[in-house]
Amino acid sequence: MTRRYKKRVIKKETTMTRVKNWSISILLSAAMLFGLQCYSSTSSLKFAQVSDVHYYTGTNNTTYKMIAESPKLLDDAIEQINAIPNLSFVMFTGDLIDKAFEKELSAFLPHTENIKAPWYFAFGNHDTMMGGYLNPSLYMQLVNKYNKNYKFEKTYYSFIPQKGYKVIVLDTIIRDRLTSNGRLGDEQIAWLDNELKNSQKDTVLIFMHIPILEPYVSPNHRLLDAYKVEDILAKYKNPIGIFQGHYHGAKITQKGNILYVSCPSLVTYPNAFRVITVTNYRNKVVFDIQNKETGLKNIQKLAKMLVFGTNVYAGEASDQNATITIKK
Repeated sequence: MTRRYKKRVIKKETTMTRVKNWSISILLSAAMLFGLQCYSSTSSLKFAQVSDVHYYTGTNNTTYKMIAESPKLLDDAIEQINAIPNLSFVMFTGDLIDKAFEKELSAFLPHTENIKAPWYFAFGNHDTMMGGYLNPSLYMQLVNKYNKNYKFEKTYYSFIPQKGYKVIVLDTIIRDRLTSNGRLGDEQIAWLDNELKNSQKDTVLIFMHIPILEPYVSPNHRLLDAYKVEDILAKYKNPIGIFQGHYHGAKITQKGNILYVSCPSLVTYPNAFRVITVTNYRNKVVFDIQNKETGLKNIQKLAKMLVFGTNVYAGEASDQNATITIKK
């Protein structure tokens, strides 16, 4: 029996076929590289904002501030903060103490030794107010004894917590007269402009005591040159988060690429602080903002009785917890 074998035909790869195969390979490689870049460029930064601690060594509360309970409230907040994983830093946005005396700051600082994450602060009007005998230079010297991470020479400063993020801390305090109003001044505004100019590829986080954007209207507490600061901010289109104190009220407002976050006070109802997670994607930045109340409910209950309008300080639900997306 004779077997017949079919002749195997081998087709030659034409130039067109080679070009087609190369094109497909390049497209697949580009897609994989793009996906890898999108994944690798995603980063998160988590921090806590604590404002208006008003630490006080005395035994009497004021009309609406539970300052006599401030040591307990501070320790409770620190305990909660220490339980938060992957925290990059803690920022106190002013009024660490209620009365600008060295003994008050010296009593406050030992509590901060329990904070596991690096911590920083912005000056508040109660920290170095006129007549308090505690000037900024002495204040910073005392802080440095307990916080070796704080090595700044000026009352306003900046640092890079991790790649892709820039932290700017402003000094909004007027010290030549007794007032609750604030001002940056032309020199500091020019410095801010330069910092923003050099950080246009970053997500910028600005911390300050007296707010640029008021959570509610209070002419005796506002930033007198806020309009100048807003003009500077308007020049830049990268995501900017601004974290404020002073008003003891919770408020979250987005204006284009700028997010304003006002923080409650530890000593005023609702006796809370903030935990913020910022996630940096290729084409957007997402701010996850959480309100954390202290666990001392008896103090909170009394604090609530001392305020006239709870919504002014606690804010609406959208002012307490929110997820905000800013496109790049």
